[in-house]
Amino acid sequence: MNTQTILQQFEQEVERYIQALEPYSIEQLTLQPDPQQWSLGQMYNHLIQSAQRMHLANIDTCIKRQQAGEAITETTYKTHAGEHIIAMGSFPPIRVQVPASPMYTPTQPHTKAELLEGLEQVRLRMRAIEPLLATTDPQYTVAHPRFGQLNATEWFAIIEMHYRHHWLQKDRLDQFLGMTV
Repeated sequence: MNTQTILQQFEQEVERYIQALEPYSIEQLTLQPDPQQWSLGQMYNHLIQSAQRMHLANIDTCIKRQQAGEAITETTYKTHAGEHIIAMGSFPPIRVQVPASPMYTPTQPHTKAELLEGLEQVRLRMRAIEPLLATTDPQYTVAHPRFGQLNATEWFAIIEMHYRHHWLQKDRLDQFLGMTV
């Protein structure tokens, strides 16, 4: 995996999300198709929050464990799904739904500026962490709930894949909102 290429692709995805945000009002961004489905603003917050709180945090954990000289004790395996998405470089084009819960359901945005700032924070963090990946031992891993043990570079790649995958959800929400963006 070429992390510079992944970063470049991620930057393109972020720019697309920033440009796509322009025509929406905050009312449109917070309108849900039904109480069990996210609004477009919640989808944006999901992308931002999952990158910050899970993906990038797990990259940090891999790096810190190596820097601390921790012994590698876990079995470094991926699930079949994890092997598949890493090999393909993409999530399958299927809809993934999880039950609504206070722990998982993203919050509604208050302003568009909040979403733009969040996207920019993730972009800056991706830029800062990419050079560190070349010296990070791939044996240091953190478990993903569905994909198994992932190393720092794989977590990095997952972020770009995740952003790319959510265009399918954005298309469905655009249809709901009657937007042709």
